[in-house]
Amino acid sequence: LIVAAFEFEFMGGSMGSAVGERFVRGVHACLDQQLPLVCVTATGGARMQEGLFSLMQMAKTTAALTQLTARKLPFVTVLTDPTMGGVSASFAMIGDVVIAEPRALIGFAGPRVIEQTVREKLPEGFQRAEFLLDKGAIDMIVDRRQMRDKLANLLTLLQRQAPAAN
Repeated sequence: LIVAAFEFEFMGGSMGSAVGERFVRGVHACLDQQLPLVCVTATGGARMQEGLFSLMQMAKTTAALTQLTARKLPFVTVLTDPTMGGVSASFAMIGDVVIAEPRALIGFAGPRVIEQTVREKLPEGFQRAEFLLDKGAIDMIVDRRQMRDKLANLLTLLQRQAPAAN
């Protein structure tokens, strides 16, 4: 198992070129060793200080994940609070299983930005994990204290169902 984890305390967990490169290296390690990938997100999105280089990581990371899919290696995402911006708009939502923590804020733009743009009040709990589960955007909500056991069970099931192709 290889785990990629975002650290919100460092620049808001933003994804820049170094983060994208490390993520892709993790994907390649999974491919080389026939291992599943779990990504734990805690991010405000793309690292704006890097401009276009940061935005390119959305495509770079998502493209790398297509190789995992082709080899039938599991990719599971764990969305923590917050998971926003370019990360949510790219690889965070395309896991084989998408798990969120309770009450996690998940979306592209924040609720205030959306309300100002559409000039309407958003539904209660909009962009929270529970709302997204109800709408089918995520697969399940798991409390952090149960996450380890849930991931172990899921990965066992996913690996049993789809042996890796060479």
